[in-house]
Amino acid sequence: MPLPVSLRSVVQEMDAFSDEWSSYINRKTGELITISHEEARFVEDGEPEDEPSDLDPETLLKVQEVLESDDWLRLPDKFEIHEWSIMDDFARSREDPHQCESLMRALRGGGAFRRFKDVAAALDVRDEWFRYRGESLEQIAIRFLEIHEIPYSRENATSMQPELEP
Repeated sequence: MPLPVSLRSVVQEMDAFSDEWSSYINRKTGELITISHEEARFVEDGEPEDEPSDLDPETLLKVQEVLESDDWLRLPDKFEIHEWSIMDDFARSREDPHQCESLMRALRGGGAFRRFKDVAAALDVRDEWFRYRGESLEQIAIRFLEIHEIPYSRENATSMQPELEP
């Protein structure tokens, strides 16, 4: 992916967070890549002699490049995104006191993520929640890209013409 990077693509990579992989961006080229933790461990630890790898050698060379080069930056992950805080902010932003209280209550205790989404659906604010969440992820991506001086484009939803950002 050439510079400027697509803000939408960066947000999509960030939105696919998992405990099993991490996403990276090349600050010079804008290329995005997702690396499994298994691939990263294999490159960092080396292949044990008694356990041959079924991982693709070309992929492992790319993983090694990503992990060893200062040109590659790990995108914000679930720990830096703090989705619970985004849900809390959304709940507090509700003008309807019943919606606010119901969503805040859903955030307490175990299973908060699932319960919050169920309550949002029951209150018929699910689409508003996903829009709010998407805008929050976009703001996190913009801050990240600007801090690292990576130029990005924001696709205009109506015309699909990119608007260049610093």
